[in-house]
Amino acid sequence: MSANPHDVRAQGVDPDERTLEEHQEPTPLLDEASRSIHPRVIRTHLSLFVRDPEASAVWYQDVLGMEVTARGPQWVFLSFGKKHHDIALIRADEGAASGGVGLQHYGLEVAGDLDEWRRLYGMLLTKGVPVVKTTDHKVGFGLYFTDPDGNRFEFFHETVTDDEEGKRILGLYGAPSEPLDVEPLQN
Repeated sequence: MSANPHDVRAQGVDPDERTLEEHQEPTPLLDEASRSIHPRVIRTHLSLFVRDPEASAVWYQDVLGMEVTARGPQWVFLSFGKKHHDIALIRADEGAASGGVGLQHYGLEVAGDLDEWRRLYGMLLTKGVPVVKTTDHKVGFGLYFTDPDGNRFEFFHETVTDDEEGKRILGLYGAPSEPLDVEPLQN
């Protein structure tokens, strides 16, 4: 079979694609009508690479109070109790580095008052969980900690509950993360 320069199959081009004429504009990837289409997120979940999904699942059950909802040879799914899964723990490749580029943190807005948040701080310390920092975000307080694989989490206690006011404050202060000196409470 001889290669015909006009045979798109011979050139490795999909035969259903059209060749543009000189000065012909390509079809835009997004048309104007689709620019206003955005997802309306209903639920979210987080999937993390970990060294040992089964061992990590024990930590997530103990520290975050999660329940295992499904498991396989290379993964464990956990839930905070309402959804089929909120966090998936997936076995990382052998020798994978801890931390580094990837997830910066996963924020968990927690129920309760400030004392409840401070009790969570005390619980983390009692369990030997590494606490990274406590911060004032002007719309709430953050308590940052890490799991056994170095993934960072935040227990967030919201102090500004009106979302529009929260947006205004974050903009006004430049999404602050100021150090906060707070005493943990023991149970």
